[in-house]
Amino acid sequence: VQLQASGGGLVQPGGSLRLSCAASGFTLDYYVIGWFRQAPGKEREGVSCISSFDGRTHYADSVKGRFTISRDNAKNSVYLQMSSLKPEDTAVYYCAAGPVGSSCRPSRMAYWGKGTLVTVSS
Repeated sequence: VQLQASGGGLVQPGGSLRLSCAASGFTLDYYVIGWFRQAPGKEREGVSCISSFDGRTHYADSVKGRFTISRDNAKNSVYLQMSSLKPEDTAVYYCAAGPVGSSCRPSRMAYWGKGTLVTVSS
């Protein structure tokens, strides 16, 4: 079971990035897939989650209207399109998977991938 996050990098404020999360060893069809982030000195927080079962989504208030989560079950992948990025979005971003019905909280996730660093700076 493996989750591989990619797509991080350095971007200027107001810019965009697209993160990808590819799963291997299991199918995402019956999981909640989430993006979480952890900034230096802060706790890991939920950014956005999507149910691969019914497509329901959840967004943290801080990213609503700027980030969009999507899934491609055929590719066993989930994406996070990030726009209007702010310096406070700087963090290591992780993708994770939890059982169907899980809330978008780190404690509810069963599988974690390695993170990808997003730095928003001019």
